[in-house]
Amino acid sequence: MSKRDYKNFAQDTIFHIYNRGNNKEKIFYDEQDYLGFLFRIGLALGFTSEELNKDKLLRVPYSRIRITDMQKDSFKLHSFCLMPNHFHLLIEQCGDISISKFMSKVCTSYAKYFNQKYKRVGHVFQDKFKAVLMENNSQLMWTSSYIHMNAVKDRIVNHPSQYAWSSYNDFVSSRNLIITTTDFILEIFGSKEAFKKETYTLGLDVKDGL
Repeated sequence: MSKRDYKNFAQDTIFHIYNRGNNKEKIFYDEQDYLGFLFRIGLALGFTSEELNKDKLLRVPYSRIRITDMQKDSFKLHSFCLMPNHFHLLIEQCGDISISKFMSKVCTSYAKYFNQKYKRVGHVFQDKFKAVLMENNSQLMWTSSYIHMNAVKDRIVNHPSQYAWSSYNDFVSSRNLIITTTDFILEIFGSKEAFKKETYTLGLDVKDGL
């Protein structure tokens, strides 16, 4: 599938979605920015503000953020990583609502917040997001690993467990963010221990620019 062919979004498909800041600029400067993006993802997944605010990594108290017309169980977020100037999501479309609509809701809302906060105008993200269809379990394994090893490869941390803004710790610890679905990926790896071991190996082997 072409990375720019969005007509193939369909029920029961999983895509690696990614994009970066316009002109490779940062899209996350501080904790509030990371929280705001994850909060919007949570709303687009159909969770309420009250549900999201129970977790410190999703909490945006007293927020007026609204993302409407999104139903719970329409999507599953299997992996994610937010980096200073880009993001990676592994999303499954579970119904008729397209991943394009999901991403439009999240990114449009976040861009308005970002431009207002930093008193800027223009595009926040570079072009339209990229999308790669997951066609088999091997591809899912190395894509998940690549996503979780991003902060290590960029030398922000020495180990993926040290990076708060990815889903890695939802798989290997008791963190369990409500926005992350871990059982499917863990089943593919075979066990939590296999996930830990193979994520590190596979993630370092995958070349950038998926």
